[in-house]
Amino acid sequence: MKKIIAILTVIVFLSGCASASRHRQLTQDDTGDRITVGKVQREIKIGMSSAQVIEILGSPNMVSTDEERREVWVYDKIATDVTYSTSEGGAGVWLLVLGVGGSGSSGAKSTSQRTLTIVIKFDKDSKVRDFAYHSSSF
Repeated sequence: MKKIIAILTVIVFLSGCASASRHRQLTQDDTGDRITVGKVQREIKIGMSSAQVIEILGSPNMVSTDEERREVWVYDKIATDVTYSTSEGGAGVWLLVLGVGGSGSSGAKSTSQRTLTIVIKFDKDSKVRDFAYHSSSF
């Protein structure tokens, strides 16, 4: 009987607990239409028109011209991700009935920043002739 009570006690304690890192995994949302390296690699192609690039990436942050008066577009994206999570676990009614009680909680905050710079060079016909990108995370 003591083994059963001990096993039930452990199950009750563990069932009410979730780590802060698990909460972070559950709250991260990588969906949506934000610009990513993968999106650039998959969708931007040499020979695309400037209108197609705008459809995919939106308007550039900066437009300039090179020495031959061909357009150069720069996309510079910065994102800050802040994640808060808390977890509370308790001994539950079973342990309180048995005369033993307890609870615990944990929490975490995580902040990170990401940057993505994309440079797209067009030819005289406004078609992509070259592109490059750089991504960093800190």
